[in-house]
Amino acid sequence: MIPQFRVLSLVLISFFFNQCQQSNQNQVREQKVLFKNEGKLSILNNEKKILAEFKIEIADSPYERQTGLMYRDKLEKQHGMLFVFENSELRGFYMKNTLIPLDLIFIDEDYEIVHIHSKATPYETASISSQLPAKYVFEINGGLSKQIGIQKGMKIKYSKR
Repeated sequence: MIPQFRVLSLVLISFFFNQCQQSNQNQVREQKVLFKNEGKLSILNNEKKILAEFKIEIADSPYERQTGLMYRDKLEKQHGMLFVFENSELRGFYMKNTLIPLDLIFIDEDYEIVHIHSKATPYETASISSQLPAKYVFEINGGLSKQIGIQKGMKIKYSKR
């Protein structure tokens, strides 16, 4: 009887270790969030000439708008994210879980830039206000607005791929 008990114990121990090893293999692996080129956005100066062009990701669903550029460790210079909302209203954004400084460009329903918040601080949870009603928000690398010369009153145009 005792040898059978030992064999059964060894089988159970072996089964237990095998299950532990398999559960470690089924752990969730973190994936890097990559840029998806979904369209093009142009900034137009006051003479309606293209000042700058960007490849854009478009955040037009509640989940995409909530997540935005969170968890990204970099954003290429000519890349950005355009948030598209159903209507114009005062907008509030925050930088929770956002690793890189960003410029937030608030745009009204007529595609006019109504406010620029430059160099938003990573991880900041305080709300960043549009100050005026906005239907779109365009996020680019922090400080790039000033470097390019983007100003309030300029317009944008964008297209989806």
